[in-house]
Amino acid sequence: MEKSFTAMVIDNVGGQTRGGFRKITMGELPDYDVLVEVAYSTLNYKDGLAITGKGRIARRTPMIAGVDLAGTVVESRSPKWREGDKVVLNGWGLSETEWGAYVRYQRVKPEWLIPLPNGFSMLEAMAVGTAGYTSALCVDALERWGIAKPGKGEVIVTGAAGGVGSVAVALLSAQGYIVTASTGRPETRDYLASLGATGFIDRADLLEKGPPLQKERWTGAIDSVGSTTLVNLLAQTVRGGAVVACGLAGGADLNGTVFPHILRSVALIGVDSVVAPIEQRLAAWKRLERDLDKSKLRMMTTVEPMSRLPQLAEDIVAGRIRGRVVIDVASI
Repeated sequence: MEKSFTAMVIDNVGGQTRGGFRKITMGELPDYDVLVEVAYSTLNYKDGLAITGKGRIARRTPMIAGVDLAGTVVESRSPKWREGDKVVLNGWGLSETEWGAYVRYQRVKPEWLIPLPNGFSMLEAMAVGTAGYTSALCVDALERWGIAKPGKGEVIVTGAAGGVGSVAVALLSAQGYIVTASTGRPETRDYLASLGATGFIDRADLLEKGPPLQKERWTGAIDSVGSTTLVNLLAQTVRGGAVVACGLAGGADLNGTVFPHILRSVALIGVDSVVAPIEQRLAAWKRLERDLDKSKLRMMTTVEPMSRLPQLAEDIVAGRIRGRVVIDVASI
């Protein structure tokens, strides 16, 4: 086993957090029960914020970045896992309060892991990653609310060309939903149509402040943008409909009114993928196994070496990333 290996580490330099590469030894890893050899991770918006320092993601420093991993158990003091097991980890505070996945080896708590889902390679599982897993949680939440029905009414997905949005469009269309994609990049419309979107709306149309109640249009929505976009979605959702919120790429504020909720019974459902219970995690991955077309997953995925993380982080924060980016942790 390697004595030292390269990690993407968030450090505080002069009061500013920012990521950079440095060597880590096995002895520096947390004293948790399962040692995993990491094969792949992913690039998420949160990763971009952490590495660029444009968002305070790490709650302490130094902090290894990377919120996802797929790999192989090397050592285990837990009866839950044995050497050679293929595992996946999404969330649980990685890169925020716990050392993350942009490193060749990592020690983790056994309860954070799930078995590599059937039908997915480690690379494919990370092509799904936290973004895709979050999308599945959102679709599950929308269906539990009950009003959204395949083939009846429109479901809108914001940030549609991003990681969460791309998988959400693919999952919803696979179930027969009429999907409208909101994007600010017209060049991505053919891509989104190939994933199953049948309607499009410019994101600028949702960025303008509107009245608290607007024309009813959406039976459901999956929003990763927040702020004014989320307020407008609530104002445009049909009576009894629901909006699932899972992100804040456009801002954390919510400057709206209670009118959609008390006059139209519109629900705002929050999804937190970081600490979702194991039952919800396994159900989300079962949906992904059942409904996510592998050809669509390949189409939305690129694989990049870990050495490119600094530039990729800038790109995802600037909105230049389409779909999903898998990080080959061994390529540094």
